[in-house]
Amino acid sequence: MARMKQLAPRGRQLKPRGQSGPAPVRTRDRVDTWRAWYKTAEWRTIRWDVLVDANFTCVRCGLIFESADLVGDHIRPHRGDRDLFFDRTNVQCMCAACHSRDKQREERANAYRDD
Repeated sequence: MARMKQLAPRGRQLKPRGQSGPAPVRTRDRVDTWRAWYKTAEWRTIRWDVLVDANFTCVRCGLIFESADLVGDHIRPHRGDRDLFFDRTNVQCMCAACHSRDKQREERANAYRDD
């Protein structure tokens, strides 16, 4: 019976867990510099105030969620306008499902419409 060849070790190709280094910068983050505004303390405060005022209830479906499942949604798209982005009256409480599904579909449909 023939002997099987030993396979070369492949573990050197993998990076050790937890030592992957800094996260790569996505192309859209380089183009849309306003995305960094979502990481500011000012935005986090506005978002939290909106969630508390709405009693953690989605304005679309009316269900109550934990704060991690809710999004501070801009009523009017800010399109990089800093004043509109941080305008407290322009932010509403919405669950992640409604925001990602319904609201995004509506915004895409209205993106090419002349108002």
